Amino acid sequence: MDAGAKATVRAAASAPAGAPAGPWAGRPSGVPGSVPPPSVPLAFLAVAAVGLVACGIAWALVAGQAAVDPTADEVVAAAHLGMLATLSMGVLGAMHQFVPVVTQRPLRSTRLARATLAAFAAACALLPLGFSTGVEDLVEAGGGLAAVAVALAVANLAAPLAARGRGAPVAGLRTGLAGFVATACFGVVYVADRRAGWFDLSGHVVLAHAVVGLFGWLGLVYVSVAEKLWPMFFLAHLPGRHRVAWLAVSAVPAGAALLAPGLLLRVPAVAWTGAALLALGLGAHLASLAAHLRRRRRRADLHLLFVVTSACWLVAGAALGLDGALAGSGGPARAFAAASVAAIAGWLLVTLVGHAHKVVPFIAWSALRARGVARSSAGRPLLFADLYGHVAAALTYLLVNGGVAALCAGLAARAPAATAVGGSLLAASGLLGALNLSWRPTVLAARASSGERTA
Repeated sequence: MDAGAKATVRAAASAPAGAPAGPWAGRPSGVPGSVPPPSVPLAFLAVAAVGLVACGIAWALVAGQAAVDPTADEVVAAAHLGMLATLSMGVLGAMHQFVPVVTQRPLRSTRLARATLAAFAAACALLPLGFSTGVEDLVEAGGGLAAVAVALAVANLAAPLAARGRGAPVAGLRTGLAGFVATACFGVVYVADRRAGWFDLSGHVVLAHAVVGLFGWLGLVYVSVAEKLWPMFFLAHLPGRHRVAWLAVSAVPAGAALLAPGLLLRVPAVAWTGAALLALGLGAHLASLAAHLRRRRRRADLHLLFVVTSACWLVAGAALGLDGALAGSGGPARAFAAASVAAIAGWLLVTLVGHAHKVVPFIAWSALRARGVARSSAGRPLLFADLYGHVAAALTYLLVNGGVAALCAGLAARAPAATAVGGSLLAASGLLGALNLSWRPTVLAARASSGERTA
């Protein structure tokens, strides 16, 4: 077990001994009772991988329509597979694992977590299917299930997040959970209006919804979680009071809270003020990343490459968004705006895939140790690095970044061929990543179940 793995274990084991035990048979020593069973976060992440494959296939199929109208229903369906089935599903899984660790308080219920997964997975299937087929009953059913899933997630996560005095990450997670609710409320109104026709669901409304989801929910959760994960994974300690972290978790939601209504109501002064605040918060996030990189004591590896590349996609998304704003209205502005959303989603997707290659082996290692598996297939003591193929991980890195690049280029240039290539590469990255992270743990678990103990 390397130094980074040891730091992760020490952080996970820092909960007080009196923490209530969760329903996890054979919980390994050192894993606190507040941490949920591995099946909880792994189920969310598995569905997110399926969502990425479906999202990539959908983008390949709607590439031609995306070049004509990036707000068409078929394109919105593909976007929802990315935002809901992939990013939101993955972030929900991370929160169900990370919130109990950082707050040292358990979830309210693992059954609520499983109910959240079931309701949200159904919503992620029904909403895109309804958008693409034009069957409004499916859209409404999906919207209703999404609302149920959000209510269940809030009920489950609010209990540990109610702890006070936990610093900028917990404060950001609280606000991010509120952003999840705001995103869902915006979506419910959007769904209801498709039949009632209360207002014009044009491009600026879709963009305002994307801002709330990308920054008020998904981006804010990542900005918050990163302040805990970077010190562990980079072995980097930043002295002082972490003012930059507080600036990031404060300015990002404040900026989104102004930018979204500014776009929705078409008030340029409000929108530009929100954009400036958002840039300040995201700049603080990048400054914090730079500080952690300067102080890291861990050698460069693939995880570092994932994190740095994801930050580059954030910068690219900001540049494309500025190009779209300066282009005024019409086709070029819509194309740049769509490419900007894709690049910012790429920021979150690349870091999600990168962190999955750290977090999933850690969770799988704990699950295998609970089954009595202590050695790898080669007979050595079981390490995190034994639980996935490193060549396949590097290929996943190339596929997911190539997919984001091709998708952004195709949307910006209104080139269907590039968009289709991007979707295909994203689907391949989801499939390869899922197989790579699950194959070896599954084999070891099967051997343990059949009596071939590797202890």
